[in-house]
Formats: sequence, C-alpha cells, structure tokens
Amino acid sequence: MKDFDTVIRNGLIATAAETMYADIGIRGGRVVALGQELARGRDEIDARGKLVMPGGVDAHCHFDQPMEDGLRMADDFLTGTRSAACGGTTTVIPFAQQIKGQSLRAAVEDYHRRAGRKASVDYAFHMIVTDPTPEVLREELPALIAEGYSSFKIYMTYDDMKLDDRQILRTLAVARRHGALAMIHAENADCIAWLTETLEEAGHTAPAYHATSRPMAIEREATHRAITLSELVDVPILIVHVSGREAIDQIRWAHGRGLRIYAETCPQYLFLTADNLGGGYEGAKCVCSPPPRDRANQRVVWEGLSDGLFTLVSSDHAPFRFDGPEGKKPGGKEVGFRHIPNGIPGVETRLPLLFSEGVRTGRISLNQFVSLTSTNPARLYGLHPRKGTIAIGSDADIAIWDPDKEVTIENGMLHHEVDYTPYEGMQVTGWPVTTLVRGERVWDGGQFCAPAGHGEFLPCGKPEMARPRPQDTAGGHYVGNLPDALAKLSKAGGHAA
Repeated sequence: MKDFDTVIRNGLIATAAETMYADIGIRGGRVVALGQELARGRDEIDARGKLVMPGGVDAHCHFDQPMEDGLRMADDFLTGTRSAACGGTTTVIPFAQQIKGQSLRAAVEDYHRRAGRKASVDYAFHMIVTDPTPEVLREELPALIAEGYSSFKIYMTYDDMKLDDRQILRTLAVARRHGALAMIHAENADCIAWLTETLEEAGHTAPAYHATSRPMAIEREATHRAITLSELVDVPILIVHVSGREAIDQIRWAHGRGLRIYAETCPQYLFLTADNLGGGYEGAKCVCSPPPRDRANQRVVWEGLSDGLFTLVSSDHAPFRFDGPEGKKPGGKEVGFRHIPNGIPGVETRLPLLFSEGVRTGRISLNQFVSLTSTNPARLYGLHPRKGTIAIGSDADIAIWDPDKEVTIENGMLHHEVDYTPYEGMQVTGWPVTTLVRGERVWDGGQFCAPAGHGEFLPCGKPEMARPRPQDTAGGHYVGNLPDALAKLSKAGGHAA
C-alpha cells in the first residue's frame, strides 16, 4: 500500500449517520482509508480527546457581491474564506447576482473574476435571478444549470431584486424542467413598503423600527405564497432564513400535504432578538431581513431543528462595516432604517454557536449537527458525497474540534474584515482547532495557514433533492400534476385529453 500523506488518529469521528473511533488515511486530498492502526503517514495528527467531523458547508453567504449607491461588502473571497476556514467551514456557496438589464451569464463571469485566486476553501456559486427575460429563461439559465450552477435565489422583496408571482412561476418552471433548486426569500414587498412609509411619516426611523416594518405576518404570507407557487409548478423549493413560528407553521402545513418544501434558518434567529436592534444607532449592527424575533420564537426555531423541520443552518454572512461610508453608515452618516444595508457577519461563528447551544445542551444530537451544517447542504446543492461527509473517496475536508474549549466571542479574535460581531461577549464551549481542506491544513487553532487560491471552484451536480414528487399511480390527483396536465393540454390543441 502507498504511504498516506496524512493520518488522523484516535479521534471520535462523527458523520450525519454514525459516530465511531477510527483513524483516517488521506492521500491526494481524498479520504482513502478508515480503520484501526493505519500505517504511518508523512504527517500525523493526534486527535485524542477531540471530535473529527466533516468540514462545514456554508450554503448561504455573501462575499464581494456587487452593490449600488456606494456600498461595499467588507469581505471578499480572500477574507471571507479565511474567516470560514478558522470557524471549521471548508466549503462556501455565495451568490452571483444578476443586475437588472444585465445577462445572467455576465453576472457569473463577473463573480469568477471577483473570486480570482483568493479563496482558501472550496466554493461553488448560487445565482440570483433578478431579470428573468425570455432569453435568460430559454437559454442562459438552462445552460448555466447544465454547467454546474444548479441553484438560484429568487427575491419577493427589495425593489431592485424582487420578482412578481408570474415571473416566479416562469422561473420555477425552468428549475423543474432542468433539475435545479430554487431558493426563495419570502417577505411581502408591498406590505413592507406601506409599513415603512407609515413609520417614516410618524418620524419612526431608528434601526429598531426595521423589525416593526417587517412583522411575522409579512413573512408568513410570503412563505404561504411561495409554497403555493411551488405546488402549482410541482417543484421543490428552499425557503431561506426562516425566522419564527408563523413561517414555520406554513412549512409544517406544506409538509402535511406531502410537498417538498425545504427550510433554512440561521444563528441570528437562535441567538438574537428584536431587542438587539434597539439602543440607538448601535442597533444597525443587527439589521437583517427577516429581522430577529423574540425569545419565544427562538424556542420554536430550536424545536424545528430538533424535530427535522429544518434542512440546514447557514450563516447568511452579509458583511458590512458599522463605521464607514460603505457600510452601515452610508456616506458616513446615521440614516433611517430604510437605508441601512441589510445583513450581519457570521461565517466564522455559525458552527461554534450551534455546537455550543445545540449539541452541548442536548437540543440536537452530534449527528444532527453534522447533518444540518455539512451533509444536508452538500446534498441539497449537488456536492455530496464529495463534500459533507467522511467516507472513502470523499474530499478530505475535515474539522477537528475540541468539544471542551471555552471561548468568549470577541471581534478581535475573528478573521473577517468586519469591525464588529453581533455575538460579542457570548460564551461558547467547543471550537474547531484544526481545519483541513482536501487534506491540507488551513487552520491550526492559532494561525490561519492557507495560501490565497488554495480553494477550488466546484461545479455542482443536479441535486436529487430538487426532483419533483413521483406521480400518483393510484389514480389520485393533486395540484402538483398541473405541469403534466398543461403539457397534455398543449398536445391536445387546447382540450384536456
């Protein structure tokens, strides 16, 4: 047998399916052996007393995304992936955003230029569809899906990004036809606009009123509408960054109907509340959409993680500096909540927060933790089993954790380029002390040690989880058969066969 490049010994390996003591043999960036007393490797890592898990897959984060009005994200692919690696994440999937009037392919090409040779962990791209012209839907989107960009995001809010229901239906039909996964930001734009205008007329413009302008009813209505559109087209969708009970109730209702509706949540809905938006302009640090709710809703989100309602936990890392004219103070001024850039940093703290308050407290199991943060994201976006697990043939993307390491989160210890963390002062137990990407150390617990450009771009396969439901062969009928009924109608010249 050839020598191993690296052997990880004596650790407790945890995957989404099992937990076991074994050594891991790595060669050529892949896991090639799992067993007891493996032959020595050129590099030996003793993981005694540690947990050995697949590196995290953060499937919802924003790096160097094009911005308007003089805004700029603090993290590019160099600093964003550095922060990810130091938090135990080995794969990230940020967004190539189409600008209205621009082609979708131009957006993807621009994002490749932005990524350049900067990333230290592996990465794929989602697309953001903001201008679904006939050319985009007929030609560009199907071609890009076939080339490995097999997921895209649709917005129901933000004037420069939102699609109307007919545009969403047309775009979902492309996802169904070509095997892509559609992600939906579910908030009702018109309701938000009306509430914002009403608040501003009353002089209520402080950051705290951002939450007031986006109550749970707005997320609930849009979530129900997104589910209905998905049902009409008969295509699975992912509802992103679900914040609380009312949207969760809609997703449970959909699951009761047998619909393939996946759900994502984020640490801000587990650890922050609307109160964090108060305290004057400091509250701008926690302005994100949907906004954090209250502690009662935190408990409901934890229940959804425990009982399997949620498919994954992502960071939704959207990094804007608090002090600075390109971030939370546009033009260097304190502005009304309408004009505060939405988003908070969190790519490095996502895993430690969830491990400490999820696994250590018994809210979720260790295997659920791996599933929510690594395996499910890899499966959902066509990267499994190359990513998201520790198995023969998988990439040697591995995070070694000290489950007893106590850390007080401070912005100065983090590796992003943002000048704050919303989790300042929080105490966690459990932190990754070694991170490997394709068998190479990128974080050794005290030092980031990856060269720029170590990360590789990952074309994504068409995910099994994005397939429509099987047809009802027992003679029953459901609305999900509508696309096939429409196809038959078309072939029959306008009359149902």
